[in-house]
Amino acid sequence: MLLLAPDGRVALANSAAETFLNVSQPQLVERGWEWLFPEDSPVRSLVQESRESRNDIAAYDLVVEFAGGRRARTDVLVGRLPDQEGWLALSFQPRAVTSLVEKQKGQQGAARSAIGVAAMLAHEIKNPLSGIRGAAQLLAEAADRDGKELTGLIISEVDRVRALIDRMEGFTDTRPRTLQRENIHSVLGHVRMLAEAGFGSDLKFRERYDPSLPPVMGDRDGLVQTFLNLIKNAVEASPAGGTVTITTAFRQGFRMRAHGTSARVSLPLEVCIIDEGEGAPPQIADHLFEPFVSARRGGTGLGLALVAKIVGDHGGIVEYDRRQGRTVFRVLLPLAPDEE
Repeated sequence: MLLLAPDGRVALANSAAETFLNVSQPQLVERGWEWLFPEDSPVRSLVQESRESRNDIAAYDLVVEFAGGRRARTDVLVGRLPDQEGWLALSFQPRAVTSLVEKQKGQQGAARSAIGVAAMLAHEIKNPLSGIRGAAQLLAEAADRDGKELTGLIISEVDRVRALIDRMEGFTDTRPRTLQRENIHSVLGHVRMLAEAGFGSDLKFRERYDPSLPPVMGDRDGLVQTFLNLIKNAVEASPAGGTVTITTAFRQGFRMRAHGTSARVSLPLEVCIIDEGEGAPPQIADHLFEPFVSARRGGTGLGLALVAKIVGDHGGIVEYDRRQGRTVFRVLLPLAPDEE
């Protein structure tokens, strides 16, 4: 954000503006802001239009070119200061930030729809399954060999549907999670042991951890389930003999509204699960965290939707990305507050 005086000079620039514009506040105060943009820049036009019309103006998803040739995709907002005639606030909102906010909202919406679907299915389908299974068992007692094979098929399919409903019931629990200080590396180490001893025994696992990370505020069972689902997804997508990489890092987080509260928290703790698979087809890449969307033949499309719900319950976000021919699932979480 830049604070512009009535004569157009820069009176104040916050640190985010210095980073975005790659210019220090003293330089902006001394040289102004217009030299940063070409003559035909939409930024110049928006500021001029706001001054002339005396209205607030917002333009979204602009590709802004700088005088040196650099480009940035951003929202530009020009607002007047109340009771300060002629003063303007010029704000830039990089699209990398707004896209994260939109993803968080989309994930929360997908989770809410999954909750409704799960509750309906549990009520309408799960109860009759016991009767169907019991009837098939009774028929099997008096059936011949072919009949026993058919009743066995009925029982196995009923069990499969029941297991599916059991998984979906994870969405119906909307009670607030009990969060406490957790060591994220302890959680990831436990998940890795489970993977190596079971579904990931044929693959290699590599860790690149930042050992200085402070604790995360989380529900251990929920975090284990989250990363177990993501690593299982990575294992299933990996080629034979491939490697699944788990990384942690401290990033300058974005401030977002915590789930279920009006408070805003930063999300500097990053966990990435990286595999060497081909990734999701482009037509579903933007919908991976919605229920019943799966890139794998025979998949239920519930694993990643549940991940989105659990991460959202923690006030975080989860992203899908393709980078240098590899698939990356990135989880951003808030840190635990200081013990004091």
